[in-house]
Amino acid sequence: MQWLQRSVGLAIIGSAALGATALWVAVASGDPEAGRAPSEGVLFGIWKVFYDTEMPAPRILLAAVGVAFLLAAGVAGIERRLLTRARRSEDSGRMPLAPKLVMSETRGVYAGPVTITVLIPAHNEEGCIAETLRSLLSQSMPPARIVVVADNCTDGTVRLAREAGVDVFETVDNTHKKAGGLNQALAEVLPGQGDNDCVMIMDADTTLDDGFLEGAANRLTWDRALMAVGGLFYGEDGFGLIGQFQRNEYTRYQRDLRRRRGRVFVLTGTASVFRPRALRAVAEERGKILPGVPGDVYDTVALTEDNELTIALKTLGALMISPSECTVVTEVMPNWRGLWAQRLRWQRGALENLGAYGLRPQTFRYWMQQLGIGYGVIALGAYLSLIILMVLATSNWVWFPFWIGIGLVFTLERVVTVWRGGWKARLLGLSLFPELFYAMFLNVVYLKGIWDLSLAKQADWKHVVQGDSGAKVGS
Repeated sequence: MQWLQRSVGLAIIGSAALGATALWVAVASGDPEAGRAPSEGVLFGIWKVFYDTEMPAPRILLAAVGVAFLLAAGVAGIERRLLTRARRSEDSGRMPLAPKLVMSETRGVYAGPVTITVLIPAHNEEGCIAETLRSLLSQSMPPARIVVVADNCTDGTVRLAREAGVDVFETVDNTHKKAGGLNQALAEVLPGQGDNDCVMIMDADTTLDDGFLEGAANRLTWDRALMAVGGLFYGEDGFGLIGQFQRNEYTRYQRDLRRRRGRVFVLTGTASVFRPRALRAVAEERGKILPGVPGDVYDTVALTEDNELTIALKTLGALMISPSECTVVTEVMPNWRGLWAQRLRWQRGALENLGAYGLRPQTFRYWMQQLGIGYGVIALGAYLSLIILMVLATSNWVWFPFWIGIGLVFTLERVVTVWRGGWKARLLGLSLFPELFYAMFLNVVYLKGIWDLSLAKQADWKHVVQGDSGAKVGS
């Protein structure tokens, strides 16, 4: 298993490289015309330009579009088939949370109204905990209980929580960061929860929109098979260009989830609600079907505990959703150093999760996502490299109408996908190269994660407060 965890990144990037090589060989076989000089023209009557109307052969274009379509349709079709099979499963040994089983076992049973107990893991969060608690206390449906899980706090977090009138659970000898603290708190909270007494885990740097808890409770009330409800997160305002990059990224993620009708990629750690049945099933299957220590809800080895818990629940057949009415505002990283550390932890954690679970039907989508990222790294790197080579190899800039058209389509996609984010988001999407720079930054993070994982370098949360903003690298 350790060997698989170390090699998962190399396997993904290697597969992507093979795909890119196959496409390059196909394009090279087109035998393009060689030695033809670019044409010269005058644009707007004043601007002399050089241009080349050469474009890939039609058969190459058709092949590329066909392969892309078949791949997208194939992934979607396989995912739909796997989801349908999981929902209809009656295998209580391997999928105890499958909707068909849950509906059968709860038919005719009234477990009372849905209530929500909120757990907030907190490590030195005095800069944001008060606002987070205010957002909870002002919900249209108030939580049944709020518990701040204070983990090795040395600041005023505990004092502020008690002044707000909420419960405080202080961890004891915890060395396993957020996951370890939550395991201790859940061991105390879960035994007293009824079947409809749900538990929400939310970050201390997150504020809920007013109707979050009511929206989640309604979903859980009307669908007995639903095991978890995740939130859609927006980035907070501020922090200039780097903040807008992150807000654009989160806006696109929300759009993807809406197009999938809320089908979950990841039950975000910013705010997600779970039925007790789901959390108990995960704890029971640790060390058997699932990796981790028996009895623990969260795997303390995982760097990205929210992603790992999502995969664990999917493995057990759980039905989950991130509906549009459940939205939260979370912090953005205020500088490139903080963003680098945060995304490196996310990326490496995702790869380690795949290594821990291996090749299972429930991880198929995640493997395909990572393969797509790997191919994107190669494609964008090749695109920018060719531009640089052209600049260095020619004395005049040569315009290629075909590739300009492709760039315009890409720019249009960048604008349309962030339309909900407002005029600042649209303006940034319209400026093509800044967004390409941000994409390259994330690509470098991806490669660094693969490199560190392959060399078995020790990963760290790097929980560092960034000045007065209270933004933490480990968020």
